[in-house]
Amino acid sequence: MGTGSLFDLMARDTPVVAPGVYDMISCKLAERAGFPAIYVSGYGVSAAHLGLPDVGLMTFTDMLERVQIIARHSSVPVIADADTGYGGLINLRHTVQGYEAVGVAGIQIEDQEFPKRCAHAQGVRVIEMKSMMRKIEVACESRTNDGCLVIARTDSLAEHGIDDAIRRANSYAEAGADMLFVEGAKTRDQLVQIADSVEAPLLVKMVPDSPTLSTSTEELGRLGYDVVIYPSLAFLAAATAMESGLSELRNRGRVITAPMMAFDTFSEMIGFDEIYEFDSRWYDASLD
Repeated sequence: MGTGSLFDLMARDTPVVAPGVYDMISCKLAERAGFPAIYVSGYGVSAAHLGLPDVGLMTFTDMLERVQIIARHSSVPVIADADTGYGGLINLRHTVQGYEAVGVAGIQIEDQEFPKRCAHAQGVRVIEMKSMMRKIEVACESRTNDGCLVIARTDSLAEHGIDDAIRRANSYAEAGADMLFVEGAKTRDQLVQIADSVEAPLLVKMVPDSPTLSTSTEELGRLGYDVVIYPSLAFLAAATAMESGLSELRNRGRVITAPMMAFDTFSEMIGFDEIYEFDSRWYDASLD
């Protein structure tokens, strides 16, 4: 289970960089690369588990099962996407308690209407600010450990503009959110305005293939962001690599040039060496 807290990581001089993961392979690869935390992406899980877009089709049970597996085996803190809380206030309480019970370090909830849509989809709508503030209060009351952060995300920027998004973020901090996430910034100027205007710890999302915004984690730290997530990096990279290998096999009848991890390296990563070590300690041929 993930050890340590996001508060501890945030006390360091550099922002916490958390790549998005969606299964145990991406989780292990993120840890292998040395990241201090990971982010369980609802978009990624919906794509990998259902093969469907992130438009509110994943249920709480679908998501919790995958969050639980990842959190159980991760050695670093896990931030989990909890969408809108999967319903009303009682559903939100159940979601927070469920996520906290499986060991996540942070729970992200957002102010979209239910059922939600991923931020890049058309038709995103947000609820009234006071309704979201009430949800934050319920989320904070529902946890049993203050070390499990409540991260409040607003999707207001695209619909109502950056001033409304900043106003919401500060109000959500007043309602008790430990960290704020203003979704939808498209330019560095907007990132600066958000960081300068929100008086609370900040999380920001980076999209690796964004045509308008490419900012290093070091620069984001200087601007005032505490946590940087890359929800789409792993599944976009994986999709490219898998498509390359499968296309080469289909078109050439064998695979020579497609980039891939060595099979022995992959086997070691997922734990075969530990199994062999266990067998060597406990196997007794005389008992066969």
